Amino acid sequence: MRRQSETLLLVPLLPIFLIGMFPILLFGLLGFFGLGIFGVLVVSVGLTSALEAHSHFTEDIITHGYGRSSERAVQATDLQTATRFAVLLDVVGIALILASAVSLIYFG
Repeated sequence: MRRQSETLLLVPLLPIFLIGMFPILLFGLLGFFGLGIFGVLVVSVGLTSALEAHSHFTEDIITHGYGRSSERAVQATDLQTATRFAVLLDVVGIALILASAVSLIYFG
């Protein structure tokens, strides 16, 4: 049998590498400030996610009106799930910011 080249396995992974390269460079070049900046970015993603979930919920209520109780339960569950994920992102971002500040004070 003919053996295939391993480089073809690396081609689909190239976009993942290119996207993941920038946060790693951010940590390496900026150090604790980079960690803080990354925390701020994670907090902003969490806030954006929560705002989009609420806007989607209100858009469904405005355009479709109050539906049956099962439809309202599905919409409320979707809103709660998105809000929990947004709160988790906010907590992780705040933890990164605090870790950056503490390590900057302690090691800096």
